[in-house]
Amino acid sequence: MDKISQDGDRDFSIELTSNKHLTRLNTVANGANSGVLIEGTLGKMLHALFVEPEILEVKGTYGVLRLNVRNNEITTKALGGETE
Repeated sequence: MDKISQDGDRDFSIELTSNKHLTRLNTVANGANSGVLIEGTLGKMLHALFVEPEILEVKGTYGVLRLNVRNNEITTKALGGETE
């Protein structure tokens, strides 16, 4: 999902093939092996930076998205999987 609204808000999407891969979610799941889709808006981006060597933080006016990833793992090309 690459969407920036006219007011500058940044949307996000997280899709998992199974809810078994969730460590914590405060909602009701629909079955033991059903997939999970979470969509929302972070608001206007305040920053996107590494707050620790392996934690990328994207902070918006409505919330924060954190991802455990190394800087050298980020690329502009698809990594042996889906291509757009």
